[in-house]
Amino acid sequence: MYKSLVTGGCGFIGSHIVDKLVSLGHVVTVIDDLSAPENEKFYFSDLGGVEYVHKDISKDDCSSHFKDVDYVFHLAARSRIQPTIGSPEACFSVNVLGTQRILEWSKINSVKKLIYSGTSSLYGSQNPIPFTPNMPAYCLNPYSMSKWMGEQVCKLYFQLYGVESIVLRYFNVYGPREPLKGRYAPVVGLFKRQAREGKKMTIVGDGLQRRDFTYIDDVVDANICAMKSRDIKHNIYNVGTGKNYSIVEVTEMINDNCGVEFIKERPAEVRETLADIESTMRDIAWFPRFDLRKMINSY
Repeated sequence: MYKSLVTGGCGFIGSHIVDKLVSLGHVVTVIDDLSAPENEKFYFSDLGGVEYVHKDISKDDCSSHFKDVDYVFHLAARSRIQPTIGSPEACFSVNVLGTQRILEWSKINSVKKLIYSGTSSLYGSQNPIPFTPNMPAYCLNPYSMSKWMGEQVCKLYFQLYGVESIVLRYFNVYGPREPLKGRYAPVVGLFKRQAREGKKMTIVGDGLQRRDFTYIDDVVDANICAMKSRDIKHNIYNVGTGKNYSIVEVTEMINDNCGVEFIKERPAEVRETLADIESTMRDIAWFPRFDLRKMINSY
């Protein structure tokens, strides 16, 4: 029986990974400080076999919880681009120092592999479409910079200490349990919430920006494929679909009569994202199964 630890396991993506691990027979420990401001609620598995620890990875001693752990899924982070612009210190503290602490505890306890939840936002505006994992980072905000620095700490701990890790760079994740709170909620959840409330969907800028939207079940599957990979000691992979849609198209898919409202552009956001997933499919045998048009109204 395997033992896994999930940081940020009460949030959107983390809670789905917890449920999947339990279904695979893992004993799971979750470390979460329950502070993510974008979450209206936090999720606790009702499947059993999960220990929940209320701690802050950047401040509290969590070392005892890593004893006999086989796999670490590191999702705890200060996320969302716009809020981190006004609060960079907390962002770097959790996303960089917190990651180093997780890796140190993993090293001390001989964890088999760490799966790091990264972000596609670090590709920035200088790299051509589609984004490939070997492109240089061009960070436009504290969030993407801090997540890229977390990747570098993973690389260092592999090169220097032999801690195996796989970095997964997510592209616009959506699905059940997605954050809905505030004006900076991910766009699919935000639009669906606005439509349910009878409000106009707020489109930033002209709405022709394009994003590669990835369904939550595909993201969970990517984490499991990364965990199961035996030949990959350390590498970086994109988790997207290889297809993108404009923000205007997203509002049309929701097919509501509430209409739209255009608001001013926001700083430090890219015009287009699109994942090149060739290496992900080849190396860890992961393939996306879900398309936005079919899934957006399914939950």
